[in-house]
Amino acid sequence: MAGMIKRRKAFSADTSDAASEATETSDFAASTDKAAKLAPEFDLTNHFLIAMPSMLDPIFGGTVVYLCEHNQNGALGVVINKPTDMTMDVLFDRINLKLEIIHDSPDAVPELYRSPVMFGGPVQVERGFVLHTAMSQFSSTLQVTDGISLTTSKDVLEAVAHGAGPDQVLVSLGCSGWSAGQLEEELGRNGWLTVKADPAIIFDLPVEQRFTAALALLGIDPIMLSGDFGRA
Repeated sequence: MAGMIKRRKAFSADTSDAASEATETSDFAASTDKAAKLAPEFDLTNHFLIAMPSMLDPIFGGTVVYLCEHNQNGALGVVINKPTDMTMDVLFDRINLKLEIIHDSPDAVPELYRSPVMFGGPVQVERGFVLHTAMSQFSSTLQVTDGISLTTSKDVLEAVAHGAGPDQVLVSLGCSGWSAGQLEEELGRNGWLTVKADPAIIFDLPVEQRFTAALALLGIDPIMLSGDFGRA
């Protein structure tokens, strides 16, 4: 992958050392001569990958992945529709962050803090990846578009806890990564449909509606899908 996650500090949800752990993450798709030869013919950054029925992998079956980076070294994204059993308020507690505003009752807590943390993918599953509307002050951030960024440092959640964070966030544990040419091979096997992403699907829709909504961007109803359907 490009340098966004290489030698960056990432926050951890590991309860054994959640408060202070800052481990350098490895560059899991290093640039090589072979990678240069496998440079993608198209850039799918800021696109959704929608799993096809032929995607029998138990991790990615039925998922929508938002691609944050795609280049000759590989691709990086996060699953946006596979919730864990952890909610945001639990995550804040595990990484020793306290909300700046004290609410009178659980019902008064903003919806964000009751929303689920996503399973972003099988890579670095103890690390946090935060998709959010773009802000520039965080230490380890990849700006995906003018409106969306991906941050791996804890400071973004500190800002959220203090009421000064991005307007919209989606937090995942783990990410999805492909080495050079790997995603292109999966596309060639009809493993994924691709479509330009709609931020409203990421941030505004309930989790259970995101797969159908992503397909609707292509004018497809889920019942139309089959394992032999071609990619977009």
